[in-house]
Amino acid sequence: LKVGPQGLGMLRAAPALGAVLMAMYITHNPIQRQAGKVMLLSVAGFGASMIGFGLSTSFVFSLILLMLSGMFDSVSMIVRSTLIHTRTPENMKGRVSAVNSIFIGSSNEIGAFESGVTAKLMGAVASVVFGGTMTLLTVGITAWKAKKLTHLDQLDDHQNDQ
Repeated sequence: LKVGPQGLGMLRAAPALGAVLMAMYITHNPIQRQAGKVMLLSVAGFGASMIGFGLSTSFVFSLILLMLSGMFDSVSMIVRSTLIHTRTPENMKGRVSAVNSIFIGSSNEIGAFESGVTAKLMGAVASVVFGGTMTLLTVGITAWKAKKLTHLDQLDDHQNDQ
């Protein structure tokens, strides 16, 4: 995109801005129904926005896509966090939260490693598109294999799950 340090700073800030805006929206408009589908669609939206960003040659469009990626990521993080707090037995919450933190913390480093390796092998654009495509593939497999998650309705009412 050749936007210099200021442009890079804006690009780096766009996902965080999107995440904050979505968190503020969800605070006033909580996810009421079809939480599993909402989460899977938000992860798919994240992957699609990454593919779009990888292919974009427009600075403004790239900013919008990165902001959308933060919005989608925020939704999936809110759903996952709520599920941990509402579905985990009290005596397991500390352990489950610890394992979740390890996965979240290491996923960023693993993703950076994957991006670096694929960028070296395929180029930067292909690396971003590959990452987004793998995200979509993962969502598809999860939706296919994890029917309980796909049919999850309300986040706080686990007796009415299908």
